[in-house]
Amino acid sequence: MQITSTSAAKGNHGCLVDRMTARSLLGAALGLLILGFSTENASAQAVEQLGSFQQWTAYTYESGGQKICFMSATPAKAEGNYTRRGNISAMVTHRPARETRDVVSIEAGYTYQDGSDVTVTVENRSFALFTQEGNAWARDSETDKAMVTAMKAGLDMVVQGVSSRGTKTKDTYSLKGFTAAYDAISKACP
Repeated sequence: MQITSTSAAKGNHGCLVDRMTARSLLGAALGLLILGFSTENASAQAVEQLGSFQQWTAYTYESGGQKICFMSATPAKAEGNYTRRGNISAMVTHRPARETRDVVSIEAGYTYQDGSDVTVTVENRSFALFTQEGNAWARDSETDKAMVTAMKAGLDMVVQGVSSRGTKTKDTYSLKGFTAAYDAISKACP
């Protein structure tokens, strides 16, 4: 698998986010799992699964000699009046070489409405994320850290967004296994 480095967005906390890389890595990881391939047979840049923890799965890979660790989950429930959606996921990423940790990102499976925010609610706390194309991120590292803290303590996370066609969506993620997956990526990318 080839990892590209085309930047899709840059949050205020200095983390370059690559929508295509995230999608291709998650797709490749899921493909390897479905097909039963061992990561030992994959290339040096292949995604390695660190473990599956209830609803969350932790991964690591190298890009340009830099180790990157991330965890992801798909929603337990996806709601909205749509006919078709692409991949839907929530991720938390650590990039030690860039000194970024706890970067939360959401992949909607559609293109967000221009200028719209995504609302992420964990228990009684709500966070506004900015959007670009089909992804959403926190505006700064403090918000990322607050979200991760809430996710560790919560049971569910609800993500609400609006597509470029005006379709409202509501995706509910279980946070079961979140802390264990977070611990796995934090150990692999200290």
